[in-house]
Amino acid sequence: MTTSTRYLEIADRLAAEIVGWPPGARVASEPELADRFGVGRAAARSALQELERRLLVRRVQGAGTFVNRRIEYVISHSRPPSWHAAVAAAGATARSQLTSAGRTRLPATLAERLGRPAGTAVHRIVRIFFVDDLLASWTEDWIPVDVAPDLDLAPRAVESIDLVPRRPGRVRDWCRVSFDIPPVEALRGLRLDAGVAAWRVERISRDADTGRVLLASITWTRADAVRMVVELRDAPAAPDTAG
Repeated sequence: MTTSTRYLEIADRLAAEIVGWPPGARVASEPELADRFGVGRAAARSALQELERRLLVRRVQGAGTFVNRRIEYVISHSRPPSWHAAVAAAGATARSQLTSAGRTRLPATLAERLGRPAGTAVHRIVRIFFVDDLLASWTEDWIPVDVAPDLDLAPRAVESIDLVPRRPGRVRDWCRVSFDIPPVEALRGLRLDAGVAAWRVERISRDADTGRVLLASITWTRADAVRMVVELRDAPAAPDTAG
């Protein structure tokens, strides 16, 4: 095997070894791998970078390299849009952290989505989410003040904004999933380098009875933390015209 492909052999061996390790377990450093496999630092670094490309490890600046396990986040009509429920269903531990919350004016770019004029008073809530203490998502939620006038303190009292406002008839009306480069604020919140793409999930929830939009959100999620799965309803069976 040539020197230029030696790192792939090392990456394959490491991938086979860490498959049974728990998420967050520390992987050997570049010097340790170089010594173990009798290669230079460059080959050891390339092996770790290859594992990172395969989404098997996550490299944390100044801390090291750790085993990574992605969870599946399923988006479907039959599942409520709850981050904590999705993480728990995957057998992992979810945690959220409020970054900022306050009243502001609705930007023109979201006016049509929320069904309100630009400049309408809204709550803007920014949070980050963790899976087994690994940073996974950055979310901004926009809720019209007329929907939840007393929301200013609520984000500090509940784990999931999907519980606020508490409306029995609230439904997820619209959702769009894409893969793109996050804006600067989201990149910083996710601790991603410039130019690194992430999942973008946009959604709207509205009152099932009145049709009024209750919440609009934009979530950016690290691809090394979550695999987005979109489940569509089956098409209705064609009528039987035989005979």
